[in-house]
Amino acid sequence: MLIAVVSDSHSNDRAIKEVKNYIKNADVLLFLGDGENDIPKITEGFSGEVYSVSGNCDFLGKSPNERIVELGGKRIFMCHGHAYNVKYGYDNIYYRGLSLGVDIVLFGHSHIPIVEKHNDICLMNPGSISHGACMAKRSLGYIEIKEGKIAQIYTKEIKMI
Repeated sequence: MLIAVVSDSHSNDRAIKEVKNYIKNADVLLFLGDGENDIPKITEGFSGEVYSVSGNCDFLGKSPNERIVELGGKRIFMCHGHAYNVKYGYDNIYYRGLSLGVDIVLFGHSHIPIVEKHNDICLMNPGSISHGACMAKRSLGYIEIKEGKIAQIYTKEIKMI
């Protein structure tokens, strides 16, 4: 199972158009907020499942602020990250994931891609598809689950054509 993880589109039409090439082979798309209204454009032509959460810029968002999905036998906690002060460290969000008993914690907000493993929990911020922060490039994330195990979890720079 291939999962694409996207965050922080911020209604950037060029980025939305470009990210379609990066998600087309995924089985599932997870959207981590700040651009909830962009989801129909992002997923146009996408045939997989889509799960989303609202971010701090999603005024009147229809998605929940947090959610847990189970995919390929792995429990995944999704949130935007602003409520856990992820711009200043990952302890708060790590302990939230630990308390929920999840395998993977996904968040956005900072526009800085990271993948870290703490004990048995993988943390991922896919970065922003619209614009990076602190010299980060525009990016998204991927999770590959095979036979109930995380085969790969990584971020990838989005190249503009």
